[in-house]
Amino acid sequence: MGIVKICDHLHEDLRIASGAMSRSINAQAEHWIRIGMLAELHPEATYPELVRQLLRQEHATLKELLQ
Repeated sequence: MGIVKICDHLHEDLRIASGAMSRSINAQAEHWIRIGMLAELHPEATYPELVRQLLRQEHATLKELLQ
């Protein structure tokens, strides 16, 4: 586990989104990171398609997603 430094306004966005989505701030950040990685790997995919992929591979690593 590591520490990621982010700007104050992004942290505030995380706090707001985490409350709305009933996630911890860390869980919300992880969700956004995973969605972002998938979006870069599959730029043609829609958000619902990316979420479905996350649900199929809940704990997949980047290496596994590239296969």
